[in-house]
Amino acid sequence: MARIVFATSSPPITTVRVLRRRFSVFVAANSKLPEISRTYHHSSLEVIGGGTDRFLPALKDSLVKPYNAFPLTGFNRHVETIYAAFYRSVPSVRLPRECLRTKDDGSVALDWVAGDDGYLSPESPILILLPGLTGGSQDSYVRHMLLRARSKKWRCVVFNSRGCGDSPVTTPQFYSASFLGDIGEVIAHVRDKFPKANLYAAGWSLGGNILVNYLGQESHNCPLSAAVSLCNPFDLVIADEDFHKGFNNVYDKALTRSLRRIFSKHSLLFEDIGGEFNIPLAANAETVRDFDEGVTRVSFGFKSVDEYYSKSSSSKVIKHVRIPLLCIQAANDPIAPERGIPRDDIKANPNCMLIVTPRGGHLGWVAGEEAPNGAPWTDPVVMQFLQFVESRETISGERSFEDVQQIQV
Repeated sequence: MARIVFATSSPPITTVRVLRRRFSVFVAANSKLPEISRTYHHSSLEVIGGGTDRFLPALKDSLVKPYNAFPLTGFNRHVETIYAAFYRSVPSVRLPRECLRTKDDGSVALDWVAGDDGYLSPESPILILLPGLTGGSQDSYVRHMLLRARSKKWRCVVFNSRGCGDSPVTTPQFYSASFLGDIGEVIAHVRDKFPKANLYAAGWSLGGNILVNYLGQESHNCPLSAAVSLCNPFDLVIADEDFHKGFNNVYDKALTRSLRRIFSKHSLLFEDIGGEFNIPLAANAETVRDFDEGVTRVSFGFKSVDEYYSKSSSSKVIKHVRIPLLCIQAANDPIAPERGIPRDDIKANPNCMLIVTPRGGHLGWVAGEEAPNGAPWTDPVVMQFLQFVESRETISGERSFEDVQQIQV
């Protein structure tokens, strides 16, 4: 396939974004794409997806090596999960905060990296980070991703959901696994602030679920250039089933304590709210499900917690994703069960690729050159994927994204 060359050197940003979406449609329609050899990844990793032929070669430097979990933690998924949560280093990063008032008078906090405006150009790619349930810019996995992206001259911003990371709460509403109003406004705000930059996003756990739901909803109109989802529960009904089994009750209670702590800071907003809200249940919740029954499902109009979990599962919408999406999961994740991964839809979608590591726990991945206390194994893989999409989108090594200004489909 010949390279297409055009006279204009700097196409309008809006034109490039539209054509990137068309490019995805072109790939979906092309049935003669070459099949990538398994030599591009080690047998210890499961790598599948309709977009594998496009993305896997760019990641081979990381994926041809065996996934070797750190011996003292990798033998047990709970040990790895807990070790990463308590003992992974937390890099020191100065994060100036911007509070964004949403259209419904709510508030979210955007944490940028100090010094970026003097260090980076307005055209530098921007990575928006979405932490997990009750997580924020204080979390170690978020900080490590910030540093790695910045080392590649990317601008980063952490999206702290309402009440998370000490984000202010100004209305009697928090956030949910499927509420997409805030992420839409955050992305629009960042785009307006840096109109010449390409936007990307990465989300962990519940943040990954919210991100994939957003990608599926926006589909062809998504303003992001690519995204990464990590340890996404995908099917919240299945995740809820496992959350109440055995040692998983420890995670359930820990997350519930965090939810109660956030709620207690802002409980006065809910004092006279009435309706179906069960404020005592939320304030004294013993499980995440209790909290969702008392507040979350009512806030967002669901008839029951089961309906909330079912309709908020990103597994239902991943087939609608129309930008490059990398999903990374651990086969032994206790919170995001492997059986919830929508493998068939990922295989059928030419924009998606899935990597499943044999171990890693939840938000763990204590492996790689920086194990046991440094960045998780996933960080270099994430950046290789995002840098590849930012630089060019390749079919058979012959066509670059930036070269394509007009494709008839």
